[in-house]
Order: sequence, then C-alpha cells, then structure tokens
Amino acid sequence: MEASYIRSFLQTAGVARRIVPFQKDEVIFAQGDPAKSVMYLEKGAVKLSVVSPGGKKAIVTILGPGDFFGLWCLSGFSLRMATATAIVPSDVLVIDKRKMLRLLHTKHALSDRFISFLLTLNIRIERDLLDLHFNSAEKRLARKLLMLARYGIQHRQDTLLPEISQDMLAKMVGTTRARVNQFMNKFRRLGLIDYDGRLKVHRSLLSFVLHE
Repeated sequence: MEASYIRSFLQTAGVARRIVPFQKDEVIFAQGDPAKSVMYLEKGAVKLSVVSPGGKKAIVTILGPGDFFGLWCLSGFSLRMATATAIVPSDVLVIDKRKMLRLLHTKHALSDRFISFLLTLNIRIERDLLDLHFNSAEKRLARKLLMLARYGIQHRQDTLLPEISQDMLAKMVGTTRARVNQFMNKFRRLGLIDYDGRLKVHRSLLSFVLHE
C-alpha cells in the first residue's frame, strides 16, 4: 500500500494527529487486550507475536512503514489476537475502530487501497504456508529477508533492515538459531547480504531464491 497516499488521506480525514511514539521493545498492545482500534505504522518496525494456550511462542511477522495492523477488530473480534511490539523506535497512528469503519464505508478511494492491502497480506500468508511445506529452511530464510527488506514495495537496490536478532529470524523461519547463523554466513560469503551489526539485504538475494 502506498504509504504517502494513506498518510495524506488520513491527514485530510482528521485522524493523523493521533500519532503515538513507542520506544524499542515497548509493547503497543498485548494478546488478549480489548481490541478497539486499528493501527497504522508511520515509522519504524513492529513485531507481531502470539502465545498458544500451551505457552508456545511464535513470531507471526515483522511490519514496516505503511502497514496496518490490529485489523481483527474490524471483523468483530473484541480481543487482540497477537502482541505487537516495537523493535525499533516507532510512530504509530491509532485509529478508532468506528472511525475506520466509517472511513471505509464513505471514502471509496481509501476502501479500494485497503482492500488491495488485505489481498496482498493474504497472498503473503499463503506464500508463507507454501514456503513452510515445500522449501528448505535456507530458502525460507532468504525469502523472509527479502520480505523484511520490502523488496517489490520499496524501489531500492539494497535495504538496511531494522535490528533483528538471529533468534527472531529462527522463530519466523521455523528452524534453529545455529542454522540461521550458518545460512547468514553463507549469504554474506556470496555477497548477498552485509551483516555486521546491522543487516543490509542486496537485490542479488532474489536471484538466489529464484535459481537455487
């Protein structure tokens, strides 16, 4: 979704003044909290995670600028289904659920963009499921790095990612930290990434995913 368009639209709709800053590792909302608003990430990066009834934890995804989250409330869910945590200092636009529903019903341009966003999100989830069943952990990691670099959304040759630990990547890919470390070292040797404190993903990683 075009972040500049959404930001401009929300400003004219009178809701852009409700921007809330969050510090690194600060919880934006927790699983089980009342779901009364939709969130729009203006700046930064946010981790969505869930905990099963048995106590097993999983990282669902990492969000970047221009992403909506907390959307389940629009479908009638009264409680948050995941925990959202800022992984770097982030600015979040908080939109009341009733206000968001009213905007979607009355502003067709926004509604069209929002539907496009939901379709893209659904495709991403389906690809993740296929990835988990048919691709190796190495290829899953490469694809996840491209997704986090927002390849295809941001028109850049190389992208510097927020601070994401190997433990976090391992949970997202469904493998161990040791294997992630092995794959990351291989990607670095091949010149597909730079990894020295901060992670930079090169466009060449896409060729690895397509041809490996």
